[in-house]
Amino acid sequence: MNKYKLSQAVLLIFLFLLANPFADGQPSTDVIIQAGKPVAEVQPVMWGVFFEDINFAADGGIYAELVKNRSFEFSLPLMGWRQVRKDGNGRVLPTFYSPARPSNPRYVTIVVDAESGSFGLVNEGFRGMGIKKDLRYDFSIMARTGSGKISGMKIELLGQNDEIIGTAQLSGFTGEWMKHSVSFKALKTEQKATMRILFSGRGSVDIDMVSLFPSDTWKGRPGGLRRDIVQLIADLQPGFLRFPGGCIVEGRDLANRYQWKKTVGPVDERTMIMNRWNVEIRNRQAPDYFQTFGLGFFEYFQLAEDIGAEPLPILNCGMSCQFNAAEVVPMNELDPYIQDALDLIEFANGPVTTKWGGLRASMGHPSPFNLKYIGIGNEQWEEQYIERYRVFEKVIREKHPEIKIVSGSGPSASGAYFDYAWTELKKLSPDLIDEHYYMPPEWFLQNAERYDSYDRKGIKVFAGEYAAHGKEGTASESRNTWISALSEAAFMTGLERNAEVVHMASYAPLLAHVDAWQWRPDLIWFDNLNVMGSPNYYVQKMFSTHRGTHVVPALSNGKPLTGKDSLYVSSTIDRKNGKLYVKIVNSSRSAKPARFTLEEFNPAREAGIETLRSDDPFSYNSMANPKLIFPSARTLIVEGRRFSITVEPLSANVLVFQAKN
Repeated sequence: MNKYKLSQAVLLIFLFLLANPFADGQPSTDVIIQAGKPVAEVQPVMWGVFFEDINFAADGGIYAELVKNRSFEFSLPLMGWRQVRKDGNGRVLPTFYSPARPSNPRYVTIVVDAESGSFGLVNEGFRGMGIKKDLRYDFSIMARTGSGKISGMKIELLGQNDEIIGTAQLSGFTGEWMKHSVSFKALKTEQKATMRILFSGRGSVDIDMVSLFPSDTWKGRPGGLRRDIVQLIADLQPGFLRFPGGCIVEGRDLANRYQWKKTVGPVDERTMIMNRWNVEIRNRQAPDYFQTFGLGFFEYFQLAEDIGAEPLPILNCGMSCQFNAAEVVPMNELDPYIQDALDLIEFANGPVTTKWGGLRASMGHPSPFNLKYIGIGNEQWEEQYIERYRVFEKVIREKHPEIKIVSGSGPSASGAYFDYAWTELKKLSPDLIDEHYYMPPEWFLQNAERYDSYDRKGIKVFAGEYAAHGKEGTASESRNTWISALSEAAFMTGLERNAEVVHMASYAPLLAHVDAWQWRPDLIWFDNLNVMGSPNYYVQKMFSTHRGTHVVPALSNGKPLTGKDSLYVSSTIDRKNGKLYVKIVNSSRSAKPARFTLEEFNPAREAGIETLRSDDPFSYNSMANPKLIFPSARTLIVEGRRFSITVEPLSANVLVFQAKN
């Protein structure tokens, strides 16, 4: 029996033990909601999202550029490209460098011998290009001519069997570098199109920054983000956006770390690097995975602003990933890393008269981004991290006391690294400590009480990366099973009950391309044309869109429901709009009757109940069936403050009550 089958068997036994074989006629669980006794504020940033450029989340994903290796800067200059001849001949010289452009030095020279035909290149896109019929596409290229005469350039979108499904022409090239642009409409929808560029004439032409964008980007911004993916994120109403990672902040070595200053300014002047997930997962190698930084720190801040989320940038602390090179910057050489943090605050919040505030303004955002949080390091551990974090904290506290600092507890939810981090960080003053847990579904079901014993007055918790890792199959989306989502919902009732301790929480990772993933499960899956939420996504949405302003006790026999009779319950009240939210999770295969009493709350006669459920704990949403597990809504009639319901088996639910007055 392999480990996945074993895990499935253990989980089935666990679910069997949770289920009550005498569900019919079993006594109701009495739940008292003490709506008039708020115990903690729910932070506006309680439920957020964590973006990491993994699984082709940026290039080939949310960043809408369709051309792979558009500036020929990949380790192999022609990766993603191939030569093509149509009654003509030619050759490509890909190793030319421009010393005037050190951040983006490489371009290619195409020598054309095609007076009566054509010669050129085909770009394969990111596992193909998603093309939509009747949509406008915007093509651009930097070009200059050399010897001879290039009479023209033809751009063609190709479908199956090289069917031309869109075409345009460009001419007027000169001996000076110039940007040339043209727009055209697609004639047909195609999941995995390619793009062909054909040159006619006899001579040479240098090309760089070859680009193709759909016109239907988020907010219609040229060179922007995929609207459908951003919309699904925005629908979560996230309180914060953590970016850009994750492990890419650390890098496999320090040269490979994320450096925010190289991701801002004009797009064609940003310095590309290899994405560390290119080689990180042995059985999911992605040699064509790079970061062009068309999605850089300016765009992250802009996205956070667009969706109403607080930006939470994470910066390198002078350490590369300790699972890889484990390079450490000497303490006497740490100043540039600290200065990066100070300069980032200036970039986000500084006046336009400052260096970095001026750069922000030049990019089209003169008003500040109102940065309130900053994270120092990702999953570092032991004394090397603590001694570096200590210096960052001291300087940031002195120069920017208004900024809240997020520190970290290492890569695990418990153990020596975790205990050491908490012990040492309690001697310092981070505002939040980031805890990560990728654990089996059983762990989440058993740990709804995790934060009940945390110090109410101590350092607050950021549950920055969590996901239930269970059974997986061959289909890309198969690890996002219903039982993984259900167990997370049970755990999240514990996060919500403990909102006095837990101020922020986010599932991880956020995005994954079905044809180009390295890690799963993931919250949102997409292909070149479509995007869908996993069952875990709808659990997150259930909590984030029914946030409330204050936690109110939900008690059975004077205690919270944290798995007793397979039920998990949390409750919040929204004092601004007079709504009461009750989340109920039933982790068993049996229906559970429950009687509720709403104290100090007079509900309107009609309440709403939203339910997410499946009879098969190992079912999952797929691109072929994206709404197999999807919320259903119905009306609940409430006569007075007491009512009974039957909580469906294997279900997550939210009850929404509106105050009468």
